[in-house]
Amino acid sequence: MKIEPRKTVAFTGHRTYGGECGERLADAIRRFRAQGYDTFLSGMAVGFDLAAAETVLALKAEMPDIRLVCAVPFDGHDEGFSTEDRERFARTVREADETIILARHYSPDVYHRRNDFLVDNSSAVIAYCDGSRSGTLYTLKRALKRGSATENLYPDPQQKFVFPFLSDD
Repeated sequence: MKIEPRKTVAFTGHRTYGGECGERLADAIRRFRAQGYDTFLSGMAVGFDLAAAETVLALKAEMPDIRLVCAVPFDGHDEGFSTEDRERFARTVREADETIILARHYSPDVYHRRNDFLVDNSSAVIAYCDGSRSGTLYTLKRALKRGSATENLYPDPQQKFVFPFLSDD
Protein backbone atom coordinates (compact mmCIF):
# COMPACT_ATOMS: atom_id res chain seq x y z
CA MET A 1 0.00 0.00 0.00
CA LYS A 2 1.13 3.49 -0.72
CA ILE A 3 1.11 6.02 2.12
CA GLU A 4 -0.67 9.24 1.15
CA PRO A 5 0.92 11.93 3.36
CA ARG A 6 -2.03 14.32 2.99
CA LYS A 7 -4.27 11.70 4.66
CA THR A 8 -1.71 10.42 7.20
CA VAL A 9 -1.12 11.30 10.86
CA ALA A 10 2.17 10.32 12.52
CA PHE A 11 2.64 9.73 16.24
CA THR A 12 5.64 10.89 18.25
CA GLY A 13 6.07 10.74 22.00
CA HIS A 14 8.25 9.88 24.91
CA ARG A 15 9.13 6.36 25.94
CA THR A 16 8.16 7.29 29.51
CA TYR A 17 4.49 7.65 28.52
CA GLY A 18 2.33 5.50 30.78
CA GLY A 19 -1.20 6.02 29.50
CA GLU A 20 -1.77 9.46 31.05
CA CYS A 21 -3.95 10.71 28.20
CA GLY A 22 -5.56 7.60 26.75
CA GLU A 23 -9.01 9.08 26.17
CA ARG A 24 -7.56 12.34 24.83
CA LEU A 25 -5.45 10.27 22.43
CA ALA A 26 -8.53 8.39 21.20
CA ASP A 27 -10.42 11.69 20.81
CA ALA A 28 -7.53 13.20 18.81
CA ILE A 29 -7.55 10.21 16.45
CA ARG A 30 -11.33 10.61 16.03
CA ARG A 31 -10.92 14.35 15.27
CA PHE A 32 -8.26 13.74 12.64
CA ARG A 33 -10.42 10.99 11.09
CA ALA A 34 -13.32 13.45 10.90
CA GLN A 35 -10.98 15.82 8.99
CA GLY A 36 -10.28 13.15 6.35
CA TYR A 37 -7.17 11.46 7.72
CA ASP A 38 -7.44 7.68 7.47
CA THR A 39 -3.88 6.40 7.96
CA PHE A 40 -1.95 6.50 11.25
CA LEU A 41 1.80 5.99 11.31
CA SER A 42 3.60 4.72 14.43
CA GLY A 43 7.37 4.57 14.94
CA MET A 44 6.79 1.63 17.32
CA ALA A 45 8.94 2.73 20.26
CA VAL A 46 7.89 1.67 23.74
CA GLY A 47 5.74 4.30 25.42
CA PHE A 48 3.59 6.69 23.44
CA ASP A 49 4.25 5.20 19.96
CA LEU A 50 3.14 1.72 20.94
CA ALA A 51 0.17 2.99 22.98
CA ALA A 52 -0.97 5.14 20.05
CA ALA A 53 -0.74 2.18 17.66
CA GLU A 54 -2.79 0.06 20.07
CA THR A 55 -5.37 2.86 20.30
CA VAL A 56 -5.74 2.92 16.51
CA LEU A 57 -6.31 -0.84 16.52
CA ALA A 58 -8.91 -0.52 19.30
CA LEU A 59 -10.74 2.22 17.37
CA LYS A 60 -11.06 0.06 14.24
CA ALA A 61 -14.28 -1.41 15.68
CA GLU A 62 -15.74 2.11 15.62
CA MET A 63 -13.97 3.32 12.46
CA PRO A 64 -13.21 0.26 10.30
CA ASP A 65 -11.74 2.36 7.47
CA ILE A 66 -8.73 3.61 9.45
CA ARG A 67 -5.32 2.08 8.77
CA LEU A 68 -2.34 1.51 11.02
CA VAL A 69 1.12 1.51 9.47
CA CYS A 70 4.01 0.47 11.71
CA ALA A 71 7.33 2.12 10.83
CA VAL A 72 9.83 -0.17 12.57
CA PRO A 73 13.27 1.48 12.72
CA PHE A 74 15.23 -1.74 12.12
CA ASP A 75 14.80 -5.50 12.13
CA GLY A 76 15.15 -6.62 15.76
CA HIS A 77 14.06 -3.24 17.16
CA ASP A 78 12.08 -4.99 19.91
CA GLU A 79 14.95 -7.17 21.18
CA GLY A 80 15.69 -4.86 24.13
CA PHE A 81 12.04 -4.54 25.18
CA SER A 82 10.61 -6.11 28.31
CA THR A 83 8.72 -9.38 27.78
CA GLU A 84 5.39 -7.56 28.10
CA ASP A 85 6.38 -4.84 25.63
CA ARG A 86 7.74 -7.42 23.17
CA GLU A 87 4.37 -9.19 23.27
CA ARG A 88 2.53 -5.87 22.75
CA PHE A 89 4.89 -5.02 19.87
CA ALA A 90 4.41 -8.41 18.19
CA ARG A 91 0.62 -8.27 18.57
CA THR A 92 0.50 -4.72 17.16
CA VAL A 93 2.68 -5.58 14.16
CA ARG A 94 0.56 -8.68 13.51
CA GLU A 95 -2.72 -6.69 13.61
CA ALA A 96 -1.43 -3.64 11.68
CA ASP A 97 -2.51 -3.00 8.11
CA GLU A 98 1.11 -2.64 7.05
CA THR A 99 4.56 -2.85 8.60
CA ILE A 100 7.57 -1.17 7.07
CA ILE A 101 11.01 -2.11 8.39
CA LEU A 102 13.22 0.87 7.60
CA ALA A 103 16.65 -0.76 8.04
CA ARG A 104 17.97 -4.31 8.23
CA HIS A 105 20.25 -3.58 11.19
CA TYR A 106 20.79 -1.02 13.93
CA SER A 107 22.99 1.97 13.13
CA PRO A 108 23.61 5.15 15.14
CA ASP A 109 21.27 7.22 12.94
CA VAL A 110 18.44 4.68 12.65
CA TYR A 111 16.06 6.53 14.99
CA HIS A 112 16.76 9.86 13.31
CA ARG A 113 15.93 8.30 9.93
CA ARG A 114 12.74 6.78 11.41
CA ASN A 115 11.68 10.20 12.77
CA ASP A 116 12.30 11.80 9.36
CA PHE A 117 10.26 9.03 7.73
CA LEU A 118 7.33 9.78 10.06
CA VAL A 119 7.32 13.48 9.18
CA ASP A 120 8.03 12.98 5.47
CA ASN A 121 5.10 10.57 5.11
CA SER A 122 2.44 12.53 7.01
CA SER A 123 0.83 15.95 7.09
CA ALA A 124 -0.25 15.84 10.74
CA VAL A 125 1.30 14.76 14.04
CA ILE A 126 -0.20 13.72 17.34
CA ALA A 127 2.50 14.13 19.97
CA TYR A 128 3.16 13.57 23.63
CA CYS A 129 6.04 16.02 24.09
CA ASP A 130 7.15 17.64 27.34
CA GLY A 131 9.60 19.96 25.56
CA SER A 132 12.72 18.13 26.72
CA ARG A 133 15.53 17.67 24.22
CA SER A 134 14.74 14.35 22.55
CA GLY A 135 13.84 12.62 19.33
CA THR A 136 10.22 13.51 20.10
CA LEU A 137 11.04 17.21 20.25
CA TYR A 138 13.10 16.94 17.04
CA THR A 139 10.20 15.24 15.25
CA LEU A 140 7.61 17.72 16.48
CA LYS A 141 9.76 20.74 15.55
CA ARG A 142 10.43 19.28 12.10
CA ALA A 143 6.71 18.70 11.55
CA LEU A 144 5.91 22.27 12.61
CA LYS A 145 8.57 23.67 10.25
CA ARG A 146 6.98 21.70 7.41
CA GLY A 147 3.57 23.15 8.24
CA SER A 148 2.04 19.92 9.49
CA ALA A 149 -1.06 20.07 11.65
CA THR A 150 -0.04 19.16 15.19
CA GLU A 151 -1.68 18.29 18.46
CA ASN A 152 0.43 17.87 21.57
CA LEU A 153 -1.32 15.86 24.30
CA TYR A 154 1.25 16.49 27.02
CA PRO A 155 -0.81 17.51 30.06
CA ASP A 156 1.21 20.46 31.38
CA PRO A 157 -0.84 23.61 30.73
CA GLN A 158 2.27 25.77 31.15
CA GLN A 159 4.11 24.21 28.21
CA LYS A 160 2.65 26.68 25.69
CA PHE A 161 4.33 29.51 27.61
CA VAL A 162 7.63 27.71 28.16
CA PHE A 163 7.72 26.14 24.68
CA PRO A 164 5.72 28.55 22.48
CA PHE A 165 6.60 26.66 19.29
CA LEU A 166 4.44 23.78 20.61
CA SER A 167 1.34 25.95 20.89
CA ASP A 168 -1.39 26.04 18.24
CA ASP A 169 -2.14 29.68 19.17
